[in-house]
Amino acid sequence: MIAFAADGTGTTLTRGLLARISQTKDGKPAAANTANRKRMVLNNTMEYACEIGALSANPLKAVKWTNPRTLTTVDPRVVINTEQAQRFLSAVEAHSGRGKRMKAFFGCMYYAALCPEEVVDLRVRTLTLPETPEEWGVMLLTNAEPRSGSRWTNNGLPRERRGLKRRAESNTRPVPIHPTLVTLLRTHLEEHGTGADGRVFVGPRGGLMTDRAYLKVFHDARGKAFTDEEAASPLMDVPYALRHAAVSTWLNAGVPAPQVAEWAGHSVDVLLRVYTKCVHGQDQEAMRRTWSATRP
Repeated sequence: MIAFAADGTGTTLTRGLLARISQTKDGKPAAANTANRKRMVLNNTMEYACEIGALSANPLKAVKWTNPRTLTTVDPRVVINTEQAQRFLSAVEAHSGRGKRMKAFFGCMYYAALCPEEVVDLRVRTLTLPETPEEWGVMLLTNAEPRSGSRWTNNGLPRERRGLKRRAESNTRPVPIHPTLVTLLRTHLEEHGTGADGRVFVGPRGGLMTDRAYLKVFHDARGKAFTDEEAASPLMDVPYALRHAAVSTWLNAGVPAPQVAEWAGHSVDVLLRVYTKCVHGQDQEAMRRTWSATRP
C-alpha cells in the first residue's frame, strides 16, 4: 500500500494494475464484464484501505480509465428456432444415459427460460404437471443455486442455495410450463425419480448435477445436432442461450412485455433493452395497426 501513495511511482503502479486486470492470463484483452468487475473489486479494496488509514486517498481516482463497453443486448445470432431446439434435445437424449437425464434439464431452459442455477435447484413440489395432453402446467420458483466455488460459499460446497436473483429473499416467480415440457418432466420423473428433498435433477448416484457434466453433454450434443455451418457460428454457443431463445420466442409470439418480464425474472426496462434485437417479424403488423389507428 505504501507504494501506491509514493510520489511518482503510485500513478505508474496504478496504471499498470488497471492494465493487468484488463487482460487474460495469456495477455489477450479480457471480456468487458470481467474487467469492469475486477475494477469494482479493486476500487472497494482501495476504499477500505483509506477507511483503515493504510492510504490517504484512493489512487484509482487519480488515474483516468475508460470502462470497457459491455454488450447490453442479446446477439440474435445465438438464438435458436424451434426446429433447432428439437434437434438439440434429441441429440442430448441420444448422447448417453447421462444425456437422458439432461433432456428435461435443458428443456427447462428452452421452454421455461430458466437459468442453469434455477434448474439445478428445481424441486418436484414446486411443479404442477397436468395429466391432460396439451395442457399447460406451472412452476413456482423459490430459490436458485448459483456456482460460486467452495472457497466463497458458507457451506464449503461449489453451490449454495439462495433466493432468486434480483428478488427479495422470500419472493417467488411463477413460470408457465409448456405442454411439451410437461411431457419431458413427467417422463423424467417416471424414469429417474427425484433426489434428496425432492430435487428434480440429480446425477446417476444422486449427487448434484455438476457444471462439468452438463457442459460436456451440451457441447457434444450441439456438435451432433447442428450442421457444420451452424456449429461454426455463435448459434447457441453456451447453455444460457437456451434461456435467450425462450424469452425471444415469448416476445415474438406477442406475449405482452410485462408478462414476459414476470416469467423471466426481469424488469420490463431490462427486458426490452436486452432483447430489443431479438424481436423480429412484427414490422408489417405494427404498421398495419398504426395505419388503422391514424387513417382519416
